Amino acid sequence: MATHRVKARGLDFAVYMTPEVPGRLPLVCINGGLLYGHTLLWPAFSPLAAHRQLIFYDQRGRGESQPPPGPGAAKIEHDAGDLGALRQAIGFRQWDVLGHSWGGGIALLGTERDQAGVRRLVLVNSVGPTSAWLPRMHEAALQRLSPSDRAVLHRLDPLGLASISPGVHSAYSRAIYPAYFCDPDLAQLFVPPRSESATGAAVAARLRRDGYDWRALVRAVHVPTLVIHGEKDLIPPEVARILVSLIPQSSLDLIPGAGHMPFWESPELFFASVERFLSHP
Repeated sequence: MATHRVKARGLDFAVYMTPEVPGRLPLVCINGGLLYGHTLLWPAFSPLAAHRQLIFYDQRGRGESQPPPGPGAAKIEHDAGDLGALRQAIGFRQWDVLGHSWGGGIALLGTERDQAGVRRLVLVNSVGPTSAWLPRMHEAALQRLSPSDRAVLHRLDPLGLASISPGVHSAYSRAIYPAYFCDPDLAQLFVPPRSESATGAAVAARLRRDGYDWRALVRAVHVPTLVIHGEKDLIPPEVARILVSLIPQSSLDLIPGAGHMPFWESPELFFASVERFLSHP
């Protein structure tokens, strides 16, 4: 996968591209986590590169991308605005868009702003159209964790996530991570990296502190959309059903036996679902 530096909206972004596939639009993949770079999805998404070019990028102030001036003022809407700007800066007339988890929120908001530039949209275990799901996550995670993992998360107060400290957000993300898996044995194989992204922590803190309501923007997305969601995700499938009820041209595919990362827990079902949807003209 080739690495490029792309200038957009006054910032220098790290962009990563697999080889072009003639006759197929590229697919840009937006990772979640808010704190992290593109490696949350690569090489996990490499099977999709067999049929189309994949584009990944580190969001502003994460990974190898330049942070904005005054990162403490960062918000997810800035990330959303970068999506269309990057498409134009790279030189694509149109592409398909996929977002996972919080990356689903960025994908939704970014697509709403750049609908002429997006052919199809895939939301994978996306966050909801409002922040109503967030307050229930801590207790739900405690109930799913093993005793040792539960003890680690129990020591962390979710109210502390209103802080813009990267260390606080990184520690909490690592502690809650096993609860996102349906298979506890598989969960032990994956741990998110530590992050010192002040930009990402500021974005996460603002969402936690202020909440959000994107329903009007979600209703305005008229791009054909596939909502994929693991049936056993910590983010309840009801969140996915609400998304589908709001997005005019959308469908839902619930993946059995999968949590928040269906591309690891049910890869055959996950990749087949994405391929079917993106293969339509």
